Amino acid sequence: MPGMPEFPVFDVVHDTESGRYEARVRDGQPEAGRVIGMLRYSRLDGLVVIPSTITDPAFRGHGVAASLTRRALDDVRDAGLLVRPDCWYVAEWIDQNPGYTELRA
Repeated sequence: MPGMPEFPVFDVVHDTESGRYEARVRDGQPEAGRVIGMLRYSRLDGLVVIPSTITDPAFRGHGVAASLTRRALDDVRDAGLLVRPDCWYVAEWIDQNPGYTELRA
């Protein structure tokens, strides 16, 4: 599609200090390290609360938010915790991926 940037390969990085997951353009590509998406979270009374996901508008529709959500929920599962998805996107993603419904608090 004209005007659309070429979609970069990205990695999901867990930034524990900031309480977020970031989708960063992979090294070796133009704009390496650029954050094109982010999922914020916090821990509250043994729950992981996810208030928001954000994707750079130029890169929406390419699975950025889905990759961030899957990684965050896999980490929640691995830690034996539950999630409170305050973010509408994460709540819908869980509803559409039944293997993750048991993580909902």
